[in-house]
Amino acid sequence: MSTAAPALTPTTRALAWCLHLLIIGLLVLAAGRAVADDRPRAGSIVAASVACGLAYAIGPLLPRIRRSRWAAAWWLAAVGAAWLVLLGLSPDAIWVAFPLYFLQLHLLPRRAGLAAVIATAAAAVAGFGAHTGSFTAATVIGPALGAAVAVGVVWGYQALYRESEQRRQLIEELTATRADLARAEHTAGVLAERERLAREIHDTLAQGLSSIQLLLRAAERALPGRPGAASGHVDAARQVAVDNLAEARRFVAALTPPTLEGTTLAGALERLCTTTSARHRLAARFHLVGAPVSLSTAHEVALLRIAQSALANTVRHARATTAEVTLSCLGDRIALHVVDNGQGFDPDRLPAPDVDSGGFGLTAMRARMNALGGTLAVESAPGHGTALTAELPLTPPSRTEPEGRP
Repeated sequence: MSTAAPALTPTTRALAWCLHLLIIGLLVLAAGRAVADDRPRAGSIVAASVACGLAYAIGPLLPRIRRSRWAAAWWLAAVGAAWLVLLGLSPDAIWVAFPLYFLQLHLLPRRAGLAAVIATAAAAVAGFGAHTGSFTAATVIGPALGAAVAVGVVWGYQALYRESEQRRQLIEELTATRADLARAEHTAGVLAERERLAREIHDTLAQGLSSIQLLLRAAERALPGRPGAASGHVDAARQVAVDNLAEARRFVAALTPPTLEGTTLAGALERLCTTTSARHRLAARFHLVGAPVSLSTAHEVALLRIAQSALANTVRHARATTAEVTLSCLGDRIALHVVDNGQGFDPDRLPAPDVDSGGFGLTAMRARMNALGGTLAVESAPGHGTALTAELPLTPPSRTEPEGRP
C-alpha cells in the first residue's frame, strides 16, 4: 500500500528539522548522562543510543519511506526496537517516546498510528516503572499526557492541511473555470464578430459587387448596337464601385455607414430607392408613415442593411418591376416593409444558407433582428410577389450604445 506524500513547505521542513534535532538531542542526553554519572552500563547505553540514532537517520535518506506506508512501518519498527533496547538500559530514554509519537502519527494510517502511540506510551510507562521500581500516577500521567498532546497536535494539523488542500483545489478549479470561461467568451466573441462581418459584407460589398456584375452584363448586351445605354450602365457600375469602396473603408475605420452620415434613416432609405431605380430595371419607391423618431445607430444600421439586402434580392431573383419600401413609426415599435411584384417563392422550401449561391440574406436579416430583440416575417408565394416585414422595439439610444455618431 503506497500513498503520495504531500509536498514539503518551508514550515513543514522547519518542523521536520526540529523533530530531527529533538530526537538526536534526547539520544545525546541519554548517552551523556550515562557517561557523566559513570553508570555501570554506560558503554551499552552509548551503543544503544548510537544504534537508535543511526536507525532513525536512515529514514530521511530513503524517499521510499515517504511514499510507502509499509516501508514507513518497517522503519518505525526498527527505530522502535532500538529505542526499546535503550529504554531497557536507561530511564532517560523515556523522553524519546514524545518525538516518536509524532513520527508514528504522521507516517502511519490513522488507526495504526494511534495504536502505535498507545503501545509506545505503555512501553514508556512500563520501562520507567521498571527503572524506578514503582508505578505511581505521575509515572502514567507523563507519557499518557504526552501521547494525548501529540495526537491532538498531529490530528489538528492534518485537519488543517486537508482543509487547506481543499481550498487550494477549489481555487485551482475556479481559476481553470475562469480561464475556460474566458476562452469560451473569446471564442463566442470571435464567432459573433465573424457573423457580424459576414452580414455586413453580404449586405454591402457582396450586393454591390452583384449589382456591378448585373450592370456590366447589361452594358455587354447593349454593345455594339446601343453605345449610349452601355455607357450609362458602365457609369452606374462605376458609382456602385465608389460606394463599395466607401463601405470597405468603413470596415477598416469601424465608422458609421456612409449612407447614414449627415442624414436620417428615412433619408438613407429614400436615397437607396433612388439609386436602385437608377441602376436597375426596378421602380423602387419609398414611403414614410408616421412622425420620424430618434433611433440608435444599431437600429438604423440594421434596418438600412435589411432594406439593402431585400432590394438586392429583388433585383437578382424576383424579376420584379416595382418595389415599395415603407418605414412605419408605430408608437412603441418601428417597422420596415419591403414589397415587390416579382415571381415570389415558397418560404418553406428555401435552400440552406450558402454565401456562394446568395442564400445568406434572410439568415443574416433574422440574425440582425434577433440581436436587437426584433422580428422578421416573410410572406411570399410563387407568382404572387414577396412582402418582407422587419419590426424593432423602440428603445432609447443609450440602451444600445452612446448617443451620437463618430
